Amino acid sequence: MLGLLNFRKRKGTVIDETLPVGKVRYVIIDTELTGLDEKRDSIVSMAAIRMVGGRIDFGDVFYKLVNPETELTAKSIIIHGITPSDVVEKPEIATVLSEFVQFCGNDVVVGHCISVDLAFINREMKRILGYALKNEVLDTSAIYEWIRKRYSSQRTFPSRFTDSGLFDIAEHFGVSVTGAHNAAMDAFITAQVFQRFIPMLTGGGINSIGDLLGIGNPSKGGDRTGHAIGMYTF
Repeated sequence: MLGLLNFRKRKGTVIDETLPVGKVRYVIIDTELTGLDEKRDSIVSMAAIRMVGGRIDFGDVFYKLVNPETELTAKSIIIHGITPSDVVEKPEIATVLSEFVQFCGNDVVVGHCISVDLAFINREMKRILGYALKNEVLDTSAIYEWIRKRYSSQRTFPSRFTDSGLFDIAEHFGVSVTGAHNAAMDAFITAQVFQRFIPMLTGGGINSIGDLLGIGNPSKGGDRTGHAIGMYTF
């Protein structure tokens, strides 16, 4: 019975909060959108890549184009390079979303400024499936802020509040940003950044997934400022 005290039911899933950060299964996600209006715009692609602790599983990747419910704009095409002809014969969001949820399973979902992605994902999930994403969620922008403050006396970090946010952070940690603004590439960049964070987290006393959720869960306010339009490219 005492062992059960280590488990907490959170968001409809059961997680052992004592599990070491390096033993947890993560899914790193990214979406591309027709725009940032949560009421009018829609998802045009979804990507996810599996990680176990700090190991990226290149053989376990999800990437789908979506025939969006709203029209692609010139601005969005310039950003992500997805044209109407690319998606006209692709599946609609209901099909892709079901596959995405199945891919995520019960793993911890990770993204950069993830509140933007979740706003669109959960809107569609509630409409199509009747419920929101139940997985535990981590925001790498919130984790970065914790690292920046924790190690500020030891090294210099780029400011979080820049137009390219993720890419500045990635370059600082030696991660190439070639091919960015594609959901698959951006998920891969985020995975590599998160990979770089793990040793710094454990070195700073964040040893368990419970500890990590305490600093990186966006519901705790981790990315309230991070999902500003200037920080997020759709």
